[in-house]
Amino acid sequence: MTHTPGTHRSLWITLALLAGVLVLFEFTELDLALQDHFYNFETRRWVVDEKAPLGRLVFYNGPKALVWIFALTTLALAAGPARWREKWGINRRGLWLGVLVIATVPALAGLGKKYTNIFCPSEIRRYGGDVAYVKLCEPQPKDDPAPRRGGCFPAGHASGGFALLGLLAVRGTRRWRHGVIALGLGLGWWMGGYQMLKGAHYLSHTLTTMLVAWLVVLLWRKALRINPGA
Repeated sequence: MTHTPGTHRSLWITLALLAGVLVLFEFTELDLALQDHFYNFETRRWVVDEKAPLGRLVFYNGPKALVWIFALTTLALAAGPARWREKWGINRRGLWLGVLVIATVPALAGLGKKYTNIFCPSEIRRYGGDVAYVKLCEPQPKDDPAPRRGGCFPAGHASGGFALLGLLAVRGTRRWRHGVIALGLGLGWWMGGYQMLKGAHYLSHTLTTMLVAWLVVLLWRKALRINPGA
């Protein structure tokens, strides 16, 4: 497996898309415009009740458990004897790529949430909260300081789903790659969409997490010298 110029192109394209997303949402009100559709201003309730047990099982706890199953299985196969990998026709370097991505993406999301000081939709006054709405690059208003630090950017829950994109190189077939892309994007948006519907995140949070996850895939793939087509 060797590095190819395609990785460089993909890195620059992803960085450009990430910058574009950040600029777009910084200079528009798209987040609020979309989030308004998920909130009933008369009843002051979100479309989805975060306390509903079935919703939490299907969209929150269940997907998180699935990500853990994938993560532990990938680690076991990567660290286990060669006969396990030979039996399933899978690549060890591709497995380690998956392990590293699944570990890195949620960790980066956690760091972002710690330092960006951004509040969730349900926390701002527009949607019944107690703090002012402030975008990523805006300072907190001096005449309306928040009583605490925000911890909502980027989307942490969805990061686990998007991190499964790191399994792309476990096998070298196109069918496998397409399946992993469908799994990673599908599960990421399944988890992220739920968070948006219950007021836990904006669209920009989930889009940013998705692009960061793909950027992490590309960087680790470059570091491990894995061919994009592998």
